[in-house]
Amino acid sequence: MAVPADWIAHRRRDGELLGWMRPDGDGFVVIDLLGRPVTEAVDWLNAEETLESTGIGYLAEVYELRLDDGTWLRVRITEVSSTAVRVKKDDFGAIDAPVIEHEVPFPITDRLRPLTGERAYILDL
Repeated sequence: MAVPADWIAHRRRDGELLGWMRPDGDGFVVIDLLGRPVTEAVDWLNAEETLESTGIGYLAEVYELRLDDGTWLRVRITEVSSTAVRVKKDDFGAIDAPVIEHEVPFPITDRLRPLTGERAYILDL
């Protein structure tokens, strides 16, 4: 799925895309770069402020990807576009590790989720 025509892109002053504002009644729902709703319907100013304060730092976080067999793989996001999100197995910066990549359709589903809690500290090399 591509970004719907009615979503309004919001960029930083340097041109970096931060996300979108999706019209919803008299307000706007903030959508992040992964296609996830961040807010309920809010006014234009709150939508812009939310995107500015959220930024893009969450893209550098550790995520986990549910594979076809139901297991979870620790991954890092390598590329985000309005049609897909590319991730690679988290190799903890090892330069000699094989690169294992996957593509997840945009917007993401529960197949890709932030890695939090105890699981974030377990190494599954």
